[in-house]
Amino acid sequence: MLYFLTYGGAEYYIVLEWFAAVTAVVIAISSLDDLFIDVYFWVREVYRNLTVKRLFHPLTTEQLQEKSPQPFAIMIPAWREADVIALMLETMVSSLDYRDYVIFVGTYPNDPRTVAEVERMRRRYKQLQRVELPHGGPTSKADCLNWVIQAIFHYEEIHRIEFAGVVLHDCEDVVHPMELYLLNYLLPRKDLVQLPVVSLERHWYELVASTYMDEFAEWHGKDLPVRESLSGMVPSAGVGTGFSRRALLALCAENAGRPFNVDSLTEDYDIGLRLSRLSMKSIFVRFPVRYEIRRRSIFGAEHATELQMPLCVREYFPDSFRAAYRQKARWTLGIALQSWRQIGWPGSLATKYLLFRDRKTLVTSLFGMLAYVLVIHFLLFYVAASLGFWTVRFPPVFADNTWLEWVLIFNLASLILRAVQRGYFVSRIYGFEQGLLSVPRMVVCTAVNFMAAARAWRVFIQNVLFGTAVTWDKTAHVFPTADQLLARRRRLGDLLMSWQVLDGGRLQQALAEQAERDLPLGRILISQGWLDDEILAEAIAVQSDLPRFQLTADEVKRHGDDLPRALSIRHRAISIGLGEDGQPRVAVGGPLSSDGLLAIGTVFGAIPQQYVARESEITSALRLLSEAVGDVAQADRSGVPLLGDLLIERRLVKRADFEAAMEDYRPERDGRIGDHLVTRGVVTRAAVEAAFEAQRRMVRQQVDA
Repeated sequence: MLYFLTYGGAEYYIVLEWFAAVTAVVIAISSLDDLFIDVYFWVREVYRNLTVKRLFHPLTTEQLQEKSPQPFAIMIPAWREADVIALMLETMVSSLDYRDYVIFVGTYPNDPRTVAEVERMRRRYKQLQRVELPHGGPTSKADCLNWVIQAIFHYEEIHRIEFAGVVLHDCEDVVHPMELYLLNYLLPRKDLVQLPVVSLERHWYELVASTYMDEFAEWHGKDLPVRESLSGMVPSAGVGTGFSRRALLALCAENAGRPFNVDSLTEDYDIGLRLSRLSMKSIFVRFPVRYEIRRRSIFGAEHATELQMPLCVREYFPDSFRAAYRQKARWTLGIALQSWRQIGWPGSLATKYLLFRDRKTLVTSLFGMLAYVLVIHFLLFYVAASLGFWTVRFPPVFADNTWLEWVLIFNLASLILRAVQRGYFVSRIYGFEQGLLSVPRMVVCTAVNFMAAARAWRVFIQNVLFGTAVTWDKTAHVFPTADQLLARRRRLGDLLMSWQVLDGGRLQQALAEQAERDLPLGRILISQGWLDDEILAEAIAVQSDLPRFQLTADEVKRHGDDLPRALSIRHRAISIGLGEDGQPRVAVGGPLSSDGLLAIGTVFGAIPQQYVARESEITSALRLLSEAVGDVAQADRSGVPLLGDLLIERRLVKRADFEAAMEDYRPERDGRIGDHLVTRGVVTRAAVEAAFEAQRRMVRQQVDA
């Protein structure tokens, strides 16, 4: 026992020295690999700046837009994405300037919330198709995509078109308006086009999520351009990837109609390798565009700035330590272990080298964490020796080994070079403050990667030894809510045009008619048969940021006495009772005016929460309240306008005069609205009778139909 207490520390220190020597050698080998990539990248950048960029004019957005648009398909796998899928689709459609595309969303029958959200968006966007898988989830992302691809081919057959390319996205992606223009320019000359992927900016204290900012800034700023230049092979990032139709058909022919490998957790990486083996042309494209962003400094001040960087896909990555290392474990397992087991070391010498670079993380991630542990141990021994607690020490094992000293010096220089370059690439996108913070975040990054490698090894060994299934460890997605404002800032007509449910010519006609007839734009579009009132209600809800509501006859009758009938008719607002928080609620065809809110709020004693219903439902409810029609659905089918709407539409009365007359209308005192309008002198009896006859004629036509 005395020997252990006296000499145990000295022997333990020798063990640490041996571990340190092995760790230093492993890190040095990895650093040589990194140094080669660094030198290659910077030499290539200097060469391109002196030659290519001087001799050739850079591609412009005007050139992209000049090329004739080709049809594209966008595929999105969705399992339990109800919280983000609607907002993502809304933002995508509102953002993309390109018009000739169809979105295919793959859903599972046992995921009803996601199905409901996609169906809600499908009713809004005619370019959206929902693909239901024939079996329940969760399966792998590859399995979902394979069924989506089959649906795309089936869509081509039915509509007799051929998509020039298929674009892969996830439910958390924020796309750039010019994305499809860029892909249209490159496809089908290229078979795989990969756009850069960038993390949306995080606050300085979100350490785990910020490591994704650091890694993707360096990977997609330096490593992928080198990879493309060395081997011509570009791995798909799983998002922002465009495939030519030729590439997908070749992949389908190779694997019995399933282009994506269901036996891999990283089907995106796998598909890049397979396309390379098929001699398909791949490109990692960096097309500079300008972004307007709001940036918050570490001191809390927020400011707007304009940034030039490659057109990219932006998204949020996990911010919890567990979610981050489990996601990276899936990447490591698929890229390093499953690909090694399934395809070995194919391709040219350059391809083999890049495969080695991908697979070395299985070892270097473990040794990187071990290096930090060793440093902490050596510091503790140093402190103990300085304080006189550790006095017995054997001669250093490597005292006379100069080569190890040089290895340590090389590793230190490499660490400094890594920190400087990471800070540089992060600063280019996120500013110098985030660039400086990326240096201490390297410790967090090492810890996440260590846990990811350890988990990947554990899952892989369990699969090999015990046959334990390797399952898809899905990441929960978050979508940036600020981007949804893009659609809501638009005018109603512009929003409908962005949804491709209305063309510019009809919009101009409707606007001209609106100015002449003093009618709401939506009512004109519906009356002309140019728009469905379900889509109109969705558009109004999006534009005004109000929730939807479906009116029924029972709902109208139950709350019919909550508001004076005249007030409901004047402001086209139907009471639908109190919400769970006790706030009064009204269904409206569009947002109430300030006067309407005040008048209704005075009756309720509180400002009501507004819900958007279909215009036909509002009309039917008002008829039910004023004329005792018994069925809202029946009135909805008739499509017969109310008397006041008909008089205004036929220019027999001005809207301002009608609303002024309705200010003091009391059904119990004034009788029918038509009689009241005649009494007030705003319309003649003949005009009212003509309007009644028009209503009866519309009803007869409906019955005959």
